Amino acid sequence: MLLSHLAPLENFGHSLKTVAYLFRPSTTEQIVELFRLAERENLTIGLRGSGRTYGDGALNAGHIVLDIRRMNRILEWNPHTGVIKAEPGVTLQQLWQYVLEDGWWPPVVSGTQFPTLAGALGMNIHGKNNWRAGTLGEHVLAFTALLPNGQEITCTPNENSELFYAIISSAGLLGVFTSLTLKLKRLYSGNVRVSAWAVPNLREMLTDLDQFKNEHDYIVGWLDGLAGGNGLGRGQIHGADYLHADEDPQAARTLRLDYQNLPDTFFGFVPKASLWFLMQFFTNNFGTALVNTAKYAQSRFLEHQKQYIQSLVAFNFLLDYVPGWEKAYGPGGLIQYQSFVPLETANAAWAEMLRLTQRRGLPTSLGVTKRHRPDKFLFTHAVNGYSLAMDFKVTRSNRAKLQQMANEMNEIVLQAGGRFYFAKDSTLTPEAAARYLGPETLQRFAALKAQCDPQERLQTGLYRRVLKPILVTMKQSVSR
Repeated sequence: MLLSHLAPLENFGHSLKTVAYLFRPSTTEQIVELFRLAERENLTIGLRGSGRTYGDGALNAGHIVLDIRRMNRILEWNPHTGVIKAEPGVTLQQLWQYVLEDGWWPPVVSGTQFPTLAGALGMNIHGKNNWRAGTLGEHVLAFTALLPNGQEITCTPNENSELFYAIISSAGLLGVFTSLTLKLKRLYSGNVRVSAWAVPNLREMLTDLDQFKNEHDYIVGWLDGLAGGNGLGRGQIHGADYLHADEDPQAARTLRLDYQNLPDTFFGFVPKASLWFLMQFFTNNFGTALVNTAKYAQSRFLEHQKQYIQSLVAFNFLLDYVPGWEKAYGPGGLIQYQSFVPLETANAAWAEMLRLTQRRGLPTSLGVTKRHRPDKFLFTHAVNGYSLAMDFKVTRSNRAKLQQMANEMNEIVLQAGGRFYFAKDSTLTPEAAARYLGPETLQRFAALKAQCDPQERLQTGLYRRVLKPILVTMKQSVSR
């Protein structure tokens, strides 16, 4: 194994570009060999699945990147119990396509079907059903992982439980998944019943997300980040529900893979693969205002209190509906800023943040809200409250301004008792991370890092930007 695989790598938003030595192992033995190579060459290893993170959590500039996607076999499948064992490079798409015709579905999915299981569990993804189903990690029965210290371990919620709740959510900084066993969701149809309604402002958005959280299996809100005044935070909510047994007379058809395929064209003739090029003319404040105004008018006057049937794939994987949509943001790419704020403080905090983005002339081009519940994982992002994800276009002239605005929003979130999500982050500072993670969590992480990875072999841009400075400060304070 030689250092001959130098490759350019980017984050999903194309806002960060690096070069690293890229390796794609297909066996655990090759991963062991890669760790030996890294030790000989005094290099670090960053873990990467499909590279769908918006920040630098899958980048490792100038060092080694381990791309897990060749380890993508289904190892065991029981269609009677819904328990599946898979290698870490299996994607959410591979997973649902393997089990759907047997009447099963991943219990938690992200807005795109392309992340690997390793990446999804490294960041412990949530979906539009977080309040009901929790994070993906809550549905893991067991996993095996290779630690940088050379040990391969098996973890369950009861066996090696501290590592179970730490490696899941640790952003690939404690060990490398080698197999994963999950319990899936039983289905009786490939469709969901969707309810859509308009909401006139942020307060009613959050009120409805809370009020109706127990009435739907999924619930999510779209938010207009450019509306002001009494319409600040206006938008549309979608609730969706699984169909029960005998509710779908065409269940055999809707559970087929060909039924779930997203169409390649709009209106039967416009290729979706070319739409990102047209979308780029609207990724500016004026264009976004036009699109948002039209979307809200449609939700208010044409779709308010509307119900319809939609396939699971179309409802869950909206980000895959237009291939390459992120390229519409231009050569500077985009960043996503996502915060998680408790029930009691979310409205005031996000109203202040939305007004701040508008005053700065940097309003979000897309806002998405969800209802959440806490979990037990080490680097949890969840609270008993809500999340708000906001997309921002990056240009050469606004990059520094975006970072400054992110710093101001961080303070608003922290004052509100909120948290952040490493899968989406590219702007978090060590000071902000230390405040939301807290000393107990950081001390636990430091101890586990020393136990599993005493040479700090597993590193990423995220680790060096955010976590390593915190650990260095902690060590210095102890030595004084």
